[in-house]
Amino acid sequence: MATTALNEAEIIEGLARLKNWERQGNKLVKLFKLDTYMAGLAFAAAVGTVAEGLNHHPDMMIGYKKVTVELTTHDAGNQLSAKDFAVATAIDALNYPKS
Repeated sequence: MATTALNEAEIIEGLARLKNWERQGNKLVKLFKLDTYMAGLAFAAAVGTVAEGLNHHPDMMIGYKKVTVELTTHDAGNQLSAKDFAVATAIDALNYPKS
């Protein structure tokens, strides 16, 4: 069953509730800065665990002392949906790095 994409007003409203997430096209994106490479690996694992629990999985790029998280909903035609905002909120609730 396909997920419903959000309209522009819903996306703007959702972004207003998030801290430091950006919209890049049809994705929510946030760069997390960490103290060490290993802290980035641990953070990525924590994000993966949260995402698995919500059955909505981000793309992540792990770099030196940074992790980029990207969210979009594939079954909504690679558009933003409520799922993306729910996962972004859950990731922020980890209170992991102060990005």
